This record gives sequence, structure tokens and C-alpha cells, in this order.
Amino acid sequence: MSQKTVHQAEAQIESWIALQRDLGKAPNTVIAYGRGVRDFAAFCCMESFDLLEARKGTIAAYLHHLRSRPPRGGNAGDAGHACATSPIMANASLRHRLTIIRLFYDHLVEEGLRGTNPVPRGLRGAIDGSRHQGARGLVPVHRSLPWIPSEEQWLTILEAARSEPIRNRLMLAFAYDCALRREELCALETSDIDPAQKLITIRAETTKTKAGRVVPYSAVTGELLTVYLRERRALSRSRGPLFLSTSPRNLTMPITKWTWSKVVRALGVRAGEPKLSTHTMRHLCLTDLARVGWDIHEIARFAGHRSVQTTLLYIHLSARDLSAKFAATAAELHEARLASIMEVPQ
Repeated sequence: MSQKTVHQAEAQIESWIALQRDLGKAPNTVIAYGRGVRDFAAFCCMESFDLLEARKGTIAAYLHHLRSRPPRGGNAGDAGHACATSPIMANASLRHRLTIIRLFYDHLVEEGLRGTNPVPRGLRGAIDGSRHQGARGLVPVHRSLPWIPSEEQWLTILEAARSEPIRNRLMLAFAYDCALRREELCALETSDIDPAQKLITIRAETTKTKAGRVVPYSAVTGELLTVYLRERRALSRSRGPLFLSTSPRNLTMPITKWTWSKVVRALGVRAGEPKLSTHTMRHLCLTDLARVGWDIHEIARFAGHRSVQTTLLYIHLSARDLSAKFAATAAELHEARLASIMEVPQ
């Protein structure tokens, strides 16, 4: 591959990254896009592939490279990263890398620099797989069940949380009560809270789907909020970010999602539940709403999901929940339908 070709490829990469930034993509998204496409470009350079002329075989070779190279570790709180002890890159990480490359080549096609995209686009189809059979992406989707703490495990987590500062306890309460993503939680401002109605406004610009919503919170969380606001006023009387740092180095600075991840990780270790993550409270809240009989569309609106299919991935009813529901609603019907199987032939 000539030096001129390398420079052309680098120019297209920088142009695409700048475009994502100008389109208003979140800074972390732009960083992830840049990291992913540059890693692919480095692989193409190493293997003497022309990045701008890549074919499906190039993409397959890159996937093989990703699966075989030693993992680089990552943030344990990020679901898409491979664990430091994992022998290969996680399935979700592979799919994430492919998505970045596909978006880059979509751009090249739109600019008229290529005729086709070398990364095939998988089609989802119906839940039962009746549509688009065989139209799969290069990496299959693995749907792992989320970890949901049992009642005993949750009480242990709450007991460990009692020693946390009031700010952290309030953040934990809001995360569960309102099923907040960590970005939404850390971006809350004082003006987003309506204590009189016990409502929180989740602003569109802070959400993953760019759709705002208003959700209620419980009386217990309201009591924690009252105590915390007194503490916050001692730090700062200005309106703005709700959750402020108390550390001397970052005094009164807004809490970042990375800080919150560290708080939750430490809490999980202290409670003896290392699987606890910032997303656990969201999963648990949505599952609890399903347990008490909320309609799936109501849960989707509460969670801020565009599709109920996404909501279904979040809700994880335990075997005990399903057994109790089965016993209460369907056991008699199933027994009647299968009764004849117990008859002994004469």
C-alpha cells in the first residue's frame, strides 16, 4: 500500500470523525468512533490492505485478529468491554467495532468514494425469526440475561449503602426509583427536580435516545433529597448540577459518570456483590414494575425506550417469579391439557 493511499485513508478518517463531532454526537461517542476506526486502519496498514478498497474478506480477517489478540482490559463497569481475564474480546465489543466500521464505510459510499459497504448489515426481523431468515450480521447477537439481585442480595446492598454519604445514598435511590442511566443521573440539575410533585424531568439532551421524559420518585427518596439539599447548600448556593463533589481537589465540581461507577463498584465489593453495576438499579426497577403488573408499553415510556423490544431485554423475571405466576394463572389449564398423558394404557 503506497504512502499516498495511506494519507488518503487518514484524511477520510479525520474527515469522518470531524463530521460526527459537527453533527453533535456525544464526546464519548466521537472518541469511541475515532478509536475504533483508527484501530481498523492500523490493522489494514499492518496487513498491507487498502482501507478505502476493503472487501468482506478484509473485515473477516480483522475479526479474526480481534478474536486472537490478547485483551487490553477496560472499564469493568462497561458492559461492552472484554474482561481483563477474558481470553477473547467479548461478543458485544466485536459487534461495536463492526458498527463503527460499517458507519465509516456508509460515509464513504455517501461521498461516492465506494460503491458498496463491505460490512453487511444484519436484519432483525420478527421475534420468532420468521422474517429475514439467514440475513445475519458477521457477528451473531448474544443476549445474556442481566444480573438482578435477589431480595436478600438487595437488602445486603442497601445495608452496605447506609454507611455511604447522603449524596451517594440519594444517587442510588434516584437510580432505582426512576430507572436512570448513569449519564442521566449524573447530569441532573437542581431545576430538574419538582419536590412538591415528587417528579424528575430527564432532559432530552442527557438521554441516550434524545427523548425527554418526566418520572416520579418515592417518599423515601424525597426525604433523602431534603437532607442532601441542606448539605449541598453548604457547598454551593448556585443552581446547576445537583450532585457535587466534596473532595478537596474537585470541590463543588459536578460528579462524573466515572466517579459514580467507582462508587457503585466499591459498594458492590463491600456488600459481597461484585456484579453490582450502575445499570443494576435500572434493571431492577423495570423488572419490579413488571412484577407488579405494569403494561410493557408503560414500562417502555418510564424507561425512555423507543421500542418495547428494548424493554423486553431489560426485564428479567426470575424463575421464582415465573413459577408463582404460572401456579396462579396457568397451572390448572396446563394440567387439563396434559391429563390424558397420565392415563395408563389398558
